[in-house]
Amino acid sequence: MKLSIVYLTLLILTYVSCQSAQTKHPLPKLGHTIIEQGDTIYHTIGQFNLLSQDSVQIGNSDLSGYIYVSDFFFMNCPTICPIVMKQMLRLYKKYEANPSVKLVSHTLDPKRDTPSALKQYANNLEIDHTKWLFLTGDKEHIYDIKDDYFIAAVEDSEAPGGITHSGQIILVDKKGHVRSFAEGTDPMKVEHLMEDIDQLLKEYESN
Repeated sequence: MKLSIVYLTLLILTYVSCQSAQTKHPLPKLGHTIIEQGDTIYHTIGQFNLLSQDSVQIGNSDLSGYIYVSDFFFMNCPTICPIVMKQMLRLYKKYEANPSVKLVSHTLDPKRDTPSALKQYANNLEIDHTKWLFLTGDKEHIYDIKDDYFIAAVEDSEAPGGITHSGQIILVDKKGHVRSFAEGTDPMKVEHLMEDIDQLLKEYESN
């Protein structure tokens, strides 16, 4: 009798779990939202104009029509950057064959991380430069952009590498809305981010 009850309970839990998976809500649009003349205006990534590792000008329009994951790093970072970059490479390998997904890494040290330096860095990773963009440019411009991604970063002469910053990886949709994020130093949280990426891709496929 007890075995029958346990078996029945497992069946119910499995059914509920399957139903929950099938009725997932759309990913939220994160950030400040305002209502203007009855229309809901969601937070978006502000306009930017930066140089890629191949010295190509990259702006918002170049990422329109793609979903992308983004991080902020610098090549001489001795602390969290190598850990986060390992997770970014993991994301790259998972979505390498998916033309709808790109990766975008912004440097926080544009003085040293020039396009040529970033190109060598990207070459060492053996990646497709059109799939994964490493961006550099005006320092003030970059530090303004980070706020749109909810990234904390500040120059600190006492910090290893001279910069203190957070290690979030951010998911952005085709219209520039932030839809999810994960702590890039935590592989399990990046695993959940992958689930969010897959869900966002399915949302676009169903529309």
